[in-house]
Amino acid sequence: MNVLSIVIPAYNEERGIAQIIERTLAIRPRLQEVGVDMELLVVDDGSRDRTAEIATRYPGVRLIRHTVNQGYGAALKTGFNHARGNLLGFLDADGTYPPEYFPELCQVALQEEADLVIGSRMSGAESEMPLVRRVGNILFAGLVTILGNHRVRDSASGMRVIRREVLSRLYPLPDGLNFTPVMSTRAIHEQVRMREVAIPYKERVGRSKLNALRDGVRFLRTIIWTALNYNPVRVLGLAGLGLGGIAGLIGAVIVGMRLSGITRLGPWGVVAVFVAALSAVAGVTLFSLGATFNYLVSLFHKQPIRQGLFGNPVFDRPLERHFGWMGLVAMAAGLVLGAGSLGFALGGWPMERLWLYLLGAAMLVLTGLQLSVFWVIMRVLEELNQREILVNRDLEGRPCME
Repeated sequence: MNVLSIVIPAYNEERGIAQIIERTLAIRPRLQEVGVDMELLVVDDGSRDRTAEIATRYPGVRLIRHTVNQGYGAALKTGFNHARGNLLGFLDADGTYPPEYFPELCQVALQEEADLVIGSRMSGAESEMPLVRRVGNILFAGLVTILGNHRVRDSASGMRVIRREVLSRLYPLPDGLNFTPVMSTRAIHEQVRMREVAIPYKERVGRSKLNALRDGVRFLRTIIWTALNYNPVRVLGLAGLGLGGIAGLIGAVIVGMRLSGITRLGPWGVVAVFVAALSAVAGVTLFSLGATFNYLVSLFHKQPIRQGLFGNPVFDRPLERHFGWMGLVAMAAGLVLGAGSLGFALGGWPMERLWLYLLGAAMLVLTGLQLSVFWVIMRVLEELNQREILVNRDLEGRPCME
């Protein structure tokens, strides 16, 4: 029979720990109906109140204690290390999550062969989540969805069921409250089979340990950093495209002004040109760096190179495959534009009519050089990535006739 080990991390939760233990122990018969037995572990994370004392009153509970507070994620990992089940579940000790939904989560895990089942607070079930946290969770779920190209409704839910064998793919995970959003981000990029089940959510018993601003910034930072470890171009490439869009918009406005006969720019116009130039160079740099880092990540993991900003080819091949000819064309266009501007200057044109063209020429040459250099770097990294495959192919030889 499958065994679900439910881990409850607890830090100074004397007001709510008894209730959540009793509610969790009460679901054993319903779990057995879906073919799952249960063990319950409470990890006391260095509490200074009566949390551990209360937990010891229940014979059906295994109590594990940290001598000092180590954090939410650390407590969960300790529980997983001591658990005996092939299925691992967890929920908070404050009564916000309903243990009564564990049978449904287990049923989805077993029937749909899911590796990670998330109790989603954002899928339409009754919720008492405060507005600030609800907005934050929507934003974080949207960010995880964009960076992972996989729809996630609740990236930070603290009620989940996981198959033990996928832990090695999800680790390492942080020790703090950002444990769950990092797990969601890793699960997507590791192609773990995920499902979400709608659950109700209640306001916690006692004071929340979550600081919306501090922990929100931590969630944001670790989600982005985790995605960078798997698909850097997804993060840097989107930033680069955004900067490129700004540069293109400003450039179109300035060209339109020139065509309409406006040849002089005021202070704000000069600032706009500066922003456009900076955005163009920075955009190309970030996009190119993201694509290059993808090759490095693939080389490190010894996996096929993840290409394309959105996981699909751009044109007939990923965009970075075109950097070579794009760079040469940009440099050639810049040199032609620069030479033409110089010719007009020698012909008597005033500099106030030519400086914008000279700036454009310099930008084209610089961006073209960047694209060409990154194209060379990526081709070298691609060969290194393929080296082991090519060596094995040469050692094995090809079919032939004697």
